[in-house]
Amino acid sequence: MPIHFHKYQATGNDFVLIDNRQSQKKFSAEEIKRICDRKFGVGADGLILIEQGVPDFEMIYYNSDGSQSLCGNGCRAAVNFASHLGIINRNTAFAAFDGEHSAEILANGNIKLKMNDVEKVKKIDEDFFINTGSPHLIRFVKNVNEVDIIAEGRQIRYGKQFQPDGTNANFVELGANNSIAVRTYERGVEDETLSCGTGVTAAALAASLKGYKSPVSVNVKGGSLSVEFTRDSDATLSDSKDLAPAFREVFLVGPAKMVFEGDLEL
Repeated sequence: MPIHFHKYQATGNDFVLIDNRQSQKKFSAEEIKRICDRKFGVGADGLILIEQGVPDFEMIYYNSDGSQSLCGNGCRAAVNFASHLGIINRNTAFAAFDGEHSAEILANGNIKLKMNDVEKVKKIDEDFFINTGSPHLIRFVKNVNEVDIIAEGRQIRYGKQFQPDGTNANFVELGANNSIAVRTYERGVEDETLSCGTGVTAAALAASLKGYKSPVSVNVKGGSLSVEFTRDSDATLSDSKDLAPAFREVFLVGPAKMVFEGDLEL
């Protein structure tokens, strides 16, 4: 039986979305891998199911290898899709991997997604480890375009201190006018993606420890986003292994657009 799907991209992070409110179809890891395969399937960084849930709906997200996590860009794509389906208007609250999130579709079409609070930042040598719904190692570099993302990212992702689940690896270049550039090696995709919402968020929060202020403008290969936040304390770079800036009112803002729709056979 054909399965109807919509293909979305959010600053180049691409997803297959399925309205699963009625069929309640379950997908195996192998089926998810086939759907996301760029040669033999639709091709995507992840699969998103929209299901019945409270308050408005539930978003079920799978990485292209079948594993689950929070996906910030995927959440924004899901909000756009929920609006397309008539589930919501401009404002929504929905369930995701790490709990409930709210979002607003802005007048310019961008989606403002509320992320969960971040209670602490862990310092690992000169890097920072931040969990924004998914774990992220943030490494500041002088020129992000010169980084061997696959080799260095994979080394971090599979580092002993992050086992057994591993981590995402983000390389961040500080720029002028409160802007940063970010490249990400994504766990679960096992490759560089054009954008990573939770990684962009973690990078912006880490940049605030370098003196950057909210909102931070973020440039990724797939476009531009911004991250807004408030910080409970004045914690800055130090020799401490655990900082406690406690970030609140964290928002990821950027576009999410439908690319095409179709039917697939598994």
